[in-house]
Amino acid sequence: MYTVKINFEQKGLDPVILTNIESDQSLLEVCLDNNIELHHNCGAVCACSTCHLYVNKGTELIEEISDKEEDFIDRAVNPRIESRLGCQCILLSGNGGGEIEVTLPDQTQFLGE
Repeated sequence: MYTVKINFEQKGLDPVILTNIESDQSLLEVCLDNNIELHHNCGAVCACSTCHLYVNKGTELIEEISDKEEDFIDRAVNPRIESRLGCQCILLSGNGGGEIEVTLPDQTQFLGE
């Protein structure tokens, strides 16, 4: 089981800590299942960059980045070395879980919010 801490760049949103998160799901799915908005215009198939997030801790607990994902991260707003796409960050199974910490960029830049 995993613990996922979600920080927000958007002003007025406090960090959220999610516990007892099971493996074999993406960080995008974890967010959506817990009513945390993370845009995903392509439907979570690694064809855009709207589910862009920053993995601050626990990169060893998620699937490695692919070349395709890297290409789309280059198109994201404010990419950093710790940038990933939430739809591609699958929580690994068989390692006993652990702690992951991510930061969601300000989502107000999308869809005229």
